[in-house]
Amino acid sequence: MADWTSDSDGSDKFEWDSDGEAEASSAPAMRNFDAPGPSTLSSNGWINGEPPPTSLIEGYVAMGFPKEMVVRSSKEIGHGDADALLELLLTYKALGDDDDALGNHSTSGCNLPIVEDDDDLDFENWDGDDDTGGRESSSDDSGYEEFLREMSDKDEKINSLRDMGFSEDEANMAITICGVDADLSVLVDSISASQVTEVCHSRNLSDHQVTARCFDSFGGKKRARLIEESKKKRKRYGGGAQGKRPSSDGSDEESMPLPNPMVGFNLPGYRGPSMTRVLPELATGPPYFYYENVARAPKGVWAKITRFLFDIQPEFVDSLHLCAAARKRGYIHNLPTENRSPLLPLPPKTIFEAFPHDKKWWPSWDQRTHFNCLQTCTASAPVTERIQQKLSSSGNPPPQSVQKYVRHQCSKWNLVWVGKDKAAPLEPHEMEYLLGFPKDHTRGFGKTQRYKSLGNSFQVDTVAYHLSVLRDMFPNGITVLSLFTGIGGGEVALHKLGIHMRAVVSIEICKANRKILRSWWDQTQTGTLIEIDDVKSLKDDEIASYVHRFGGFDLVIGGSPCNNLAGSNRHHRDGLEGEHSSLFYDYFRILNSVKSAMANM
Repeated sequence: MADWTSDSDGSDKFEWDSDGEAEASSAPAMRNFDAPGPSTLSSNGWINGEPPPTSLIEGYVAMGFPKEMVVRSSKEIGHGDADALLELLLTYKALGDDDDALGNHSTSGCNLPIVEDDDDLDFENWDGDDDTGGRESSSDDSGYEEFLREMSDKDEKINSLRDMGFSEDEANMAITICGVDADLSVLVDSISASQVTEVCHSRNLSDHQVTARCFDSFGGKKRARLIEESKKKRKRYGGGAQGKRPSSDGSDEESMPLPNPMVGFNLPGYRGPSMTRVLPELATGPPYFYYENVARAPKGVWAKITRFLFDIQPEFVDSLHLCAAARKRGYIHNLPTENRSPLLPLPPKTIFEAFPHDKKWWPSWDQRTHFNCLQTCTASAPVTERIQQKLSSSGNPPPQSVQKYVRHQCSKWNLVWVGKDKAAPLEPHEMEYLLGFPKDHTRGFGKTQRYKSLGNSFQVDTVAYHLSVLRDMFPNGITVLSLFTGIGGGEVALHKLGIHMRAVVSIEICKANRKILRSWWDQTQTGTLIEIDDVKSLKDDEIASYVHRFGGFDLVIGGSPCNNLAGSNRHHRDGLEGEHSSLFYDYFRILNSVKSAMANM
């Protein structure tokens, strides 16, 4: 794959050999509206001593909000920010119980904190390459336990809201506003209220204009319709059903559910039913093509990719069924699915099979058998130092709260036990081994670059299992067009399968990755390697010239950058319209150009 930080904005501050780690910020400050400080409220309860204008209150009352609700909301957050005030009123109204909303809202399910940036990591979706640091909890043991409990609850609700079709940013903001203990129906209502507010403020109006004009836009029947729709959502979503909701870009894509277990069409030793499929005539090879990206993409992404790639159903596979590390990926290809065979010898399938020497120091309460997805970054020294300090100051075994905290850090960062109370990140050569690359494949570059390149790569054993059908189909060798080549995961898979590559045209933008591939090629291959640095520079006439030169391509393989797709990218998860993930369209363009050129041979 291309040299992009595949699931996040990506900084390299979380390297093992970094000089330090920025201290985790404290939890966002929560305003206690029932006991405000003297500097913010006047003696009569108004923030900064300024009651709202009578006309403002009357305007909200005319809209249909109870006067007591308007007054109470103004006392809580002031009236200077019409955006926040309208959102609070809409949220209370959407809850459908004015009396409860006007009561002690600290128990109504919707607290309103002062919000800072929320960078909490979605551990369940830590399936990409997020270089953002996780927050450390407070030093006392109960703090660790509470931290992990809230994190688990939050992750579950984020996933539920995503399944409903809401974006991850919307889910995070709703949980920040309403609290992690809020019912799912309350979170849905809060998101709906926020969407209304955004519509009002998209017009760049002043506060009073916003108030007046939003009354017009959302007054009367429209406001009633909003509340009715909110009630319907509560009934539908609160019951756990997954309804269809238009995506934020105006498209109306269906969600594509992920299978469980994520074993693809078949796997070695898997006793479940095999998938038999019939491909559209337009999709049949040659050329054969193979496309990969993260499985947990935003709603509608895989449906759109499928539509572009001849309506072929994706094959979703978690690599933990083939090796010792998870890697949830989707593959769309037109390869046969029968008569596949795994690489031999079979790779280790558990942590201890891969690294038996680590078992000596492994605590019994750390019961991991597989690593999580291998990332482009790793834990910094302060993370492992805090683990050691916590354990050395605890008994044996340590308290449950310490165990949970340490297990969380070890799972998140894929740490291994290398000494008494001493956890450490995987070394680059260990990641090479887990991903199926030859030893020292990335050696010669700094750790930062090696982690980044490996984190963005194919899992070789998984890809080789799918490509194994080509071995008997091309006994005299194969010509390959490799898009977003990365460090050559596809090429290494073909080589391990014993398939001679007569020619490979490789397109990879990262200079370091190109050097890694070239070094490996010169040591192991006798065919022709042509390197191009950018997919956008490859035009139809050049593709036609390569097709003529090599007699066509037997395989077009690649995985476009997943920066804007993966769950751990909180800030730029823009789907296929993102800056990097939109390069998928170049994969589709180039594939069609190859097919057209070969049809004209």
